[in-house]
Amino acid sequence: MQDEEAVLERLKKEGIEFLQLQFTDLMGNVKSLTVPKNRFEDVIYNGIMFDGSSILGFKEIQNSDMKAVPELSSYILLSNENYAGKTVRFVCKIFNPDGTRFEGDPRYILERQVERLAKENKTYYVGPELEYFIFEQDEDGNPTVYPSDLGGYFDREPLDKSFTVKQEILQKLEAVNYYPEASHHEVAYGQHEIDVKYSTAVEMADRIIIIKSIVKETANAYGYHATFMPKPIKGINGNGMHVHQSIFSGDENLFYDERNKYGLSEYAMHYLGGILQYVPGAAPVLASTVNSYKRLIPGFEAPVYIAWANKNRSALIRVPHASPKGKRMELRFPDSAGNQYLQFAVILGMGLEGIENKIEPPEPVEKNIFEMSREERIKNGIKSMPGSLGQALDAFRESTLMKKILGDFMYDEFLKAKEKEWEDFRSHVTDWEIKKYLDLY
Repeated sequence: MQDEEAVLERLKKEGIEFLQLQFTDLMGNVKSLTVPKNRFEDVIYNGIMFDGSSILGFKEIQNSDMKAVPELSSYILLSNENYAGKTVRFVCKIFNPDGTRFEGDPRYILERQVERLAKENKTYYVGPELEYFIFEQDEDGNPTVYPSDLGGYFDREPLDKSFTVKQEILQKLEAVNYYPEASHHEVAYGQHEIDVKYSTAVEMADRIIIIKSIVKETANAYGYHATFMPKPIKGINGNGMHVHQSIFSGDENLFYDERNKYGLSEYAMHYLGGILQYVPGAAPVLASTVNSYKRLIPGFEAPVYIAWANKNRSALIRVPHASPKGKRMELRFPDSAGNQYLQFAVILGMGLEGIENKIEPPEPVEKNIFEMSREERIKNGIKSMPGSLGQALDAFRESTLMKKILGDFMYDEFLKAKEKEWEDFRSHVTDWEIKKYLDLY
């Protein structure tokens, strides 16, 4: 129990008054429980029981006892000045009452995939690019869809009125040792991107919980509203989460091979082949909302065609020019509205399936696929990703690999929740339909 003793000593030394114990539900929504310092020792050593029947995708009411156990390495001192006292956040692992891991814990599902590599002394790294909008608030403090500025790609102040907001976000990320690398204005009005240094997949998924909170809290302090919603405004670019990824063995980047004309090893090519073959079935995990598919239409830098390239940003996967250590793949389809634990798990799982089965990818497509005719795409063997959540769920149902990666429990719970979301959307009559059809018939 040396680690527990060290953490308790650190909490005492730093004058911590509260713990926030956090985990995500099925959809990636953060759940949080605050613990006062009189409970620190019990919680650090034993975890804390809670009612799983009230969490989406967890247990039913007749079998609802669950335990949240802090992952001690996720210790983060939160910087929100609105807190009543110094507060530390821990991400939690979720257990059944008998001490076994809960099969529906999204973090556990990612851990299982990562452990497949760990057994071979290999490490999976990811570096996501998180895009978000900053909107004005109305006089009552409610969010609007009016962008905070009229800036464009890489613009600065005065066009970028959120310049100071982003500087403070970088300061807060630096304070928690998340190693921010850059922040800049994106293409659309009021749209921005934050990049942090790559990390292991589980640690990065843990970090994204805090990154989103810091972005939202900082924007709110300046009277703005930040959102990671994929497509809040028609006719402009939406928010994606391009995921850069690589696999290392010690200090060796297993994706790099100078002898290959693309600089990719055979290992990397098979990984790439696996993703390209299985990615349609992963669509509802990578782009998990009805709104996600309103971002994924041609013409707004959102990849919808299953192909890869070295320079071409219209392809689903891009392999950026980089040093041997930096050789990686960038999957451009996902957005951050989903559950990052599940997203990283299915990406890695598809890649590992490609490696195990030695799946060869097609040749790269360096031509702008958005400008190709349908006939050209067919001639080049370029297929499309699902165009709606409904189509994505059809592909998900047909994917035995998704069930293998997620496990029976999570697969069934995820499908059930997303089918309900799709049916709710299909049955909803929108303002567009009223304006379009009410007077015609």
